[in-house]
Amino acid sequence: RCYVTCNLSHAPQVIPSTFAEDLPQGQHTPGSYVVETAREKGREVATRLATGSVPAGAPPALIISADTVVEIDGEILEKPADAADAIRMLTKLSGRTQLVHTGVVLFTQLAGADAGATDSAMKETSFCETTRVHFDDLTAADIQAYVATGECFGKAGAYGIQGPAMQFVKGVEGCYQNVVGFPINSFARRLGQLIDEGHLQL
Repeated sequence: RCYVTCNLSHAPQVIPSTFAEDLPQGQHTPGSYVVETAREKGREVATRLATGSVPAGAPPALIISADTVVEIDGEILEKPADAADAIRMLTKLSGRTQLVHTGVVLFTQLAGADAGATDSAMKETSFCETTRVHFDDLTAADIQAYVATGECFGKAGAYGIQGPAMQFVKGVEGCYQNVVGFPINSFARRLGQLIDEGHLQL
């Protein structure tokens, strides 16, 4: 996400959230799950910024929070816990079509709110982008070799499309950058709407 957003005219300051990302999956669709996870991550950062526990300088006009998961057979695939979990995920994705969901929440100051106000005084704009990804058939050797690189860790579905795993992908329907982790086109359109409506000045 940092790579994608750093290509915009305003390079972002990255503040990792400490939210546990432990929402109960059974209470959400995959789409609502990523949006609510992104929302909680952003609220946690907004609260720390408001209390001054994060050295961020001037209060930000915009906080961007995002979360990505892979869905197949109705199961939400997040980051693999270990190598065995990564192998399980990639085996399940082999030769099939998956859905990649990214939830994005944009936090902007409400009109009249004091700078540095808590998340309750911020406007939240949220959306979910979904992309279909078609995987080629993978052999056990393919999967084991990829997992051995370590690139699978820290990535939803146990792969990163921008790295060596790009060779596994037969096709993409929808936003490619969404699979990388940030749907830049949809984000730009929402950003424009916020500016046009007077909710944001950059």
